[in-house]
Amino acid sequence: MKNLLIRLTLGLYEQDISDEEMKQVQTWLTQGYLVKEEKRYRLPSKYRAGTIMMTQGASGYLQVVGANVRDLYIDEHSLNGAKHGDLVIAQRLMGKRGTPSAKVVEVIGKAESYSVAILTTKEGKKSFVDIRNSHPAGIELTEEALLSYKEGDLVKVNNQDGTIMETLGNISDPLVDEKIVLAQFNKHDEFEDDVIALAESFDKNVDASLYPDRKDLRELPFCTIDPVTAKDFDDAICYLPEKNILYVAIADVSAYVEPFGAIDAEAIYRSFSIYLPHRSIPMLPRQLSETLCSLQAHVDRLAFVFELHMDGTKVKHTELYEAIIHSKRRFTYEDIDAFYEGQLTAKNSDEELVLANLIELRKLTDALREERLKVGYDFHSEELSMQLDEKQNLIATTTSEETPSHGLIEDCMLLANKAAAARYTHGVFRIHEQSSPTKLQSLYQELAGIGLIVEPKESMKETIDFIQAEAAKRDLVSEVDTLIIRAQMQARYAPDNVGHFGLGFEAYTHFTSPIRRYADLIVHRHLKALLAHDTEESSYVLRNIDALCFSISEKEREASAIEVRFMQRKFARWAAEHINEEFKARVNSTDPSFTAQILEPIQGAEVNLSVATSVMLFDDIILRIDAVDIASARIHASLVKKLDNDPMELV
Repeated sequence: MKNLLIRLTLGLYEQDISDEEMKQVQTWLTQGYLVKEEKRYRLPSKYRAGTIMMTQGASGYLQVVGANVRDLYIDEHSLNGAKHGDLVIAQRLMGKRGTPSAKVVEVIGKAESYSVAILTTKEGKKSFVDIRNSHPAGIELTEEALLSYKEGDLVKVNNQDGTIMETLGNISDPLVDEKIVLAQFNKHDEFEDDVIALAESFDKNVDASLYPDRKDLRELPFCTIDPVTAKDFDDAICYLPEKNILYVAIADVSAYVEPFGAIDAEAIYRSFSIYLPHRSIPMLPRQLSETLCSLQAHVDRLAFVFELHMDGTKVKHTELYEAIIHSKRRFTYEDIDAFYEGQLTAKNSDEELVLANLIELRKLTDALREERLKVGYDFHSEELSMQLDEKQNLIATTTSEETPSHGLIEDCMLLANKAAAARYTHGVFRIHEQSSPTKLQSLYQELAGIGLIVEPKESMKETIDFIQAEAAKRDLVSEVDTLIIRAQMQARYAPDNVGHFGLGFEAYTHFTSPIRRYADLIVHRHLKALLAHDTEESSYVLRNIDALCFSISEKEREASAIEVRFMQRKFARWAAEHINEEFKARVNSTDPSFTAQILEPIQGAEVNLSVATSVMLFDDIILRIDAVDIASARIHASLVKKLDNDPMELV
């Protein structure tokens, strides 16, 4: 229901409303909450849809969905029975002085449609409580029905009617963690039979003779460079140094996934692939994502290709077309890094040419990066990986930083994404707005707390460069970069371009990963319509683009939350095996509460920290794990001592 309200806030064409949704739309139209203009339904300006957030008193605020506008104040007499977390339609109160306000006209249901509850016993009475906060789950069960569940059993709950949808397992089983995080966002791995049938209906081999209008690039020395665990190869690259032409070939998913088909409907619902430590949950059926669409080596594949003609670090000219490619080799990042260090050699003449070209390509991408960082930002990031055993218990963690091979691929993809965004003025853009003065002031105050005094420079670029330089002196590069990132606006998808602050680009989009991101698939469809000068098709692709951008931005946050919450659960189970043990950690927050991140023997576990003496942000400490709540994945620890090697001290 929330998704429907988002789409109606932004305007929704009749043809894009399902039969089930149309019943509700007609009801709201009759009630006057909607207007219809040329087969397009929308909320008029006097109504807003959103989620109720209660204050400490009896009043609340409406967090509007589908529009980037201020929250609306709702006093206790205007709530109309709405409670915290309810999804509502509210009427704006015009002409009223003071804070923009509204009154609730209809309670639609809970904004969070699904939750997970655990059976607990308190004072001899069994009940289901929400695993996040231990509040009653709102499930009405008889005593007899409760007896069929045992302590620690977990269920997925439909918050709209308080019914149990399925039993997930028991909290004692580590295998249930995946089910928990997926259930909270109503995600699933399996595809419906009709989706699988359609995916399996395509010929497993690409017959080039069936595509006479595609450019044949099979003789070019393409290769892929991906993580060792990757199975879905979105992109392949080929660089011809003698011509200074870079080819970026992207899996042509739109050749197989047609709008409004069964696969497309499921892809819209998922919008992103989800990557867990032990496996992935793909956006597309594996018959496509890991085979026919994937740019595997030594087989013909359909691709959508940017041909980038370079003049130094400048793109002089671009061509975009549908093609057929034949990748000569699948490399891992480790392979290419080893090659650059002289530890990998070609196995045949094809590979010899590919690797020789990669030497020259690195020179180009290094120069591109240098130019890019004159206006954009270089944030130090470490990717945390988990190793799990067969029971999905945490064994170890590792962190990896960007290497030359990562940088090479990143700058090739950035060029293609920029080239795609330059071809239209309205469509799907990846935007990143500059931070607000309030967020920046909070950042400066946090930095002052560790002795890093910031005097804003003439530009934000100069200010952040100064902060990063000072952080490097304190050996706090990644920690301070994390603070800077938190102070920034969140990158999102939008139909109109406002630029990408973090990258320093005037226009940017996502073009290079249509196997795992729905936004890229829409960009492909849009660009193909523009190439064909088909204005009708272009308008058709973009008809609900505002709602789509808002929706996929939300789905992106959901996918990220699932990945983070799964790891938190694994950290909690690990910590539960180490009660009363002491570990080295670093304080990573002091406001509103103290938290720290364990540094060894595993990395990344965040704990709630109890302190009896003063500690500062980024102090290195020894802590003791006191208690763990497996259900909520919260780890509680107390400070044992501060370490002498103060990371705040200048080197």
